[in-house]
Amino acid sequence: MSGFIETVYEKLQRHPKRVIYPEGDNLRILQAAAEYVRLKLGPAIVLGNRDKIQQIAAEHGVSLNHILAIDPAKADDMPLFVRRLESLPKYKGISSEDAEKILLNPNYLAAMMLQNSQADGLVAGAGEFSGNILRPLFQLIKPLPGIKSISSCVVLETHDKALGDEGTLFLADAGVIPSPTVEQLADIAVETAKLRRQLTGKTPHVAMLSYSTKGSAQTKDTERIVAATALARQKFREQGIEAEIDGELQVDAALLPEMASMKAHDSMVAGKADVLIFPDLNAGNIATKLLRLVTKSPAFGQILIGLSKPAAELSRGASVDEIVGVSAVVALQAIEYRKLYPEQGAYQGTETISQ
Repeated sequence: MSGFIETVYEKLQRHPKRVIYPEGDNLRILQAAAEYVRLKLGPAIVLGNRDKIQQIAAEHGVSLNHILAIDPAKADDMPLFVRRLESLPKYKGISSEDAEKILLNPNYLAAMMLQNSQADGLVAGAGEFSGNILRPLFQLIKPLPGIKSISSCVVLETHDKALGDEGTLFLADAGVIPSPTVEQLADIAVETAKLRRQLTGKTPHVAMLSYSTKGSAQTKDTERIVAATALARQKFREQGIEAEIDGELQVDAALLPEMASMKAHDSMVAGKADVLIFPDLNAGNIATKLLRLVTKSPAFGQILIGLSKPAAELSRGASVDEIVGVSAVVALQAIEYRKLYPEQGAYQGTETISQ
């Protein structure tokens, strides 16, 4: 049986999509972009100084065939993007000169291109702090209807086929919201379950994690998880989403059938959870990185959830293979996004680097 990411590649090869990388002068990004193209997942777009990109590629033997290079300082469509930035309420009254200065930042230009359908997905963060990647996306990309808070998800493909769905776990939120409210936790659960369903076609089993299982401890913290579980279950019903959800659950009860039988024997989720929702960012980020390090499993994320365009903010320690996997997940999302939000147009006036 194919693993999770191989299945994603197979689906994407039938419907290739364009991924844009604002960090075009980062070696791992160039290597990942080349591999993305080699796997026939779609074209790659990189931003940065063209001469520097070519120099790095030549020094490290990276093929740049079918990779589109855009130098923000020489982009033919910059006047168009400047006008579009000026039209945004957040930038009302900004001068054309200041708007262009903002868009000369590759992170902002990439986000603008994504919002205007000149790329299908965006992947960044290999060499940048989170804020530098997230700020342009949150400012320029519209949220999905009904979404009040953007969150994130990591897909972990473990070597233990007994965990989750044949070893695959969806973990959220591990990258954006420090202390989610009840409503935010519910939205994180719903949107992560929808992502799981979209990428795999399978019914999600969502565990709302806590240090307590089914009232073994009763505090304001555990009551918040119980309330978020009830609200998420209501949202599933209202939106017609086929998913199972339960909480509060300790992580062993969520993942291990033998512990589930002891702690939550009547649960439809305990012992077979494949979506893990953490109570806060501390727990999510620590657990995700610890799992990745201890199990030496590839982690694909952070996939941003709640934006109307697919995007991901990488861990700065992401490997080339993980960057390719994240790119494929983001691109596969674009297939469904196109059904919901029809897109037109392709970037014009740039050149393809070839060797």
